Amino acid sequence: MIVLVTGAAGFIGYHLSEALLARGDSVIGVDNLNDYYDPALKHARLDRLKRHAGFTFHLADIGDDGQMVDLARAAQGVEIVVHLAAQAGVRYSLVNPQAYARSNLVGHLNVLELCRHMKGLKHLVYASSSSVYGGNVKQPFSESDPVDHPVSLYAATKKADELISHCYSNLFGVPATGLRFFTVYGPWGRPDMAYYGFTRAILGGETIHVFNHGDMKRDFTYIDDVVEGVMATMANPPEGRGGAAPHRVYNIGNNRPEPLMHFIAVIEDAVGRKAVVQMAPMQPGDVKETYADISAIQRDIGFTPKTPLETGIPRFVEWYLKYHNS
Repeated sequence: MIVLVTGAAGFIGYHLSEALLARGDSVIGVDNLNDYYDPALKHARLDRLKRHAGFTFHLADIGDDGQMVDLARAAQGVEIVVHLAAQAGVRYSLVNPQAYARSNLVGHLNVLELCRHMKGLKHLVYASSSSVYGGNVKQPFSESDPVDHPVSLYAATKKADELISHCYSNLFGVPATGLRFFTVYGPWGRPDMAYYGFTRAILGGETIHVFNHGDMKRDFTYIDDVVEGVMATMANPPEGRGGAAPHRVYNIGNNRPEPLMHFIAVIEDAVGRKAVVQMAPMQPGDVKETYADISAIQRDIGFTPKTPLETGIPRFVEWYLKYHNS
């Protein structure tokens, strides 16, 4: 099977591509290798993918119409598209909102246009985010909950992606599934994420800033569990029975929110050093707690996360030490 993966040099895209190649699929990887975080990490992931004979790479910006035309020519025979390319990060959206409009709105629309004209496309799987739940207080977050009150531009663009995807599924019959990821972590992860920054700071004896004075929880989801969920979803496109659009949305989380201070303690244990902590107020655009109701994806796809934080964080720290030669 030929799979097109956008954001292939990103965190989830890299791990998914590795897993697809390992099972014998061919992967066409797309990424613009931008500098939102250190491009050296993206190049290192990409170098590992290029070792596989079944991997081909296209340096392309999904927000560029002309580059997408070129990509369409190279995507002949693709059966599944996994669209993971996006401008990530809640806080950065306060600084550079145009990047989110270009990648998450224009870029997402361009991917849908690409899929619309693909002959033989079986399924589009795309990344949404738990951020769409915004200021919801009902726990756990369910796909049936209203998501009309985003607290960040990033969240608003991800909700818009779901709406636009539903429209394309309804109008053009594109089978599409959106996945609301909940705080994905693990080896080869993103340096802008808390677990990465905390590990770096603790090893360096630097102060870590703990927001909302530590009164926060996150549904941390290990990368291997996420990849397993994505691959299972790929094999199960929505059918759109009874006149409904062939479109659906699932949560992918660990179904176990962890207190922030426990999270920091697990990192301290893995690193073997105590953190220097400075408490701080809540940051704009952030939320106090995330908690995924995964009953729908368990019922339909069979997804069940297996990796607790106490297993996943030491694996990340082990990778971190090797990658940074610490």
